[in-house]
Amino acid sequence: MSWFEAIVLGIVQGLTEFLPISSSAHVSIVGQLLFDGSDPGAAFTAVTQLGTETAVLVYFWRDIARIVSRWWLSLFRKVDEDDPDARVGWLVILGSVPIVVLGLLFQDAIDTGLRNLWITVAMLAGVGLVLLAADHVGARNTRTLDRLTWRDGLLLGLCQAAALIPGVSRSGATISGGLFLGYDRPTATRYAFLLAVPAVFGSGLYKLKDIPGDPNVAWGPTILATVIAFGVGYAVIAWLIRYISTHSFRPFVWYRLGLAAVVAGLLLSGVLSPM
Repeated sequence: MSWFEAIVLGIVQGLTEFLPISSSAHVSIVGQLLFDGSDPGAAFTAVTQLGTETAVLVYFWRDIARIVSRWWLSLFRKVDEDDPDARVGWLVILGSVPIVVLGLLFQDAIDTGLRNLWITVAMLAGVGLVLLAADHVGARNTRTLDRLTWRDGLLLGLCQAAALIPGVSRSGATISGGLFLGYDRPTATRYAFLLAVPAVFGSGLYKLKDIPGDPNVAWGPTILATVIAFGVGYAVIAWLIRYISTHSFRPFVWYRLGLAAVVAGLLLSGVLSPM
């Protein structure tokens, strides 16, 4: 991997991680085009996501600090068990369990077979239609984060786990689930970001060990891509939080469907390889 390729992939990761359009799909597609048909790989994708999730920690640091402190106090019964922030802390832990368990059980498939671009095409289009339906259903939703229940926390965790398949989108799946459960757009979006923090950091740190043995990447370019992903990702979070308070997710739906059609065409023409 060259330094230029690292810069491009870092920008792609930062731009697409928080938008409901699948960062893993974009890194895989752009990576193939840059690397003459070679996917940059699951390890590179997971490690660069450390940059974008660090952006979440920085942007939401007040919310995260409050949630962690209230959760910690709840361990010693110094706050009520129904305290909204303490409950969110527990639900983030609960919601992280499905993606951890499924990620470990299906690690080989995630690193290989599920990265088939035909699967990515199907997920881009299919989840795009799910997001369209969720956006329509959730147009008048009013539930906010203080009304998050244990059932909803587990269901949203299962939604997030679907993002182990490239093309699904972690934020797209979780936001869709939140909208179907009655939460408003800003709440569903904010919780999707918070829920992703433990899973993404866990995955990225776990995959660090695979970088030295990966022939397509090296430490220097990977670190550069991660730093760039942090800066771009922070800007995207700030923009999306403002945008979604007054707009729908439909532009992202049309983008997903268009990208699925383009990738299918590139696969059929032989420009891209499925694997």
